Amino acid sequence: MVKIAFLGDRESVKGFACVGVNVFPCETAEAAEKTLKKLNDGEYGIIYITEEYALALSEQIEKFDERPSPAIIPLPGVKNNNGIGITRLKASVEKAVGSDIIFNK
Repeated sequence: MVKIAFLGDRESVKGFACVGVNVFPCETAEAAEKTLKKLNDGEYGIIYITEEYALALSEQIEKFDERPSPAIIPLPGVKNNNGIGITRLKASVEKAVGSDIIFNK
């Protein structure tokens, strides 16, 4: 069975354990990078990652984008959010439907 993981700072990930997500709290980007490599074992189909760490690990995450699994999805954390989650979501929607369907006013 494919599992779901959430990688990020302790404050951002702790609530997700209550809903059955395997949480991997990391205190530094270096620790997050090591954990992300360990999660690439085929057991996890979806890996949520805080925007802060997604930005720091953008080169590693781009390598995952070339494969169907695991899907790496940035989510806002409790600190240092930068909008990378919505930017990646918008790019995925554009790729899927061939058009920008999110209009900024």
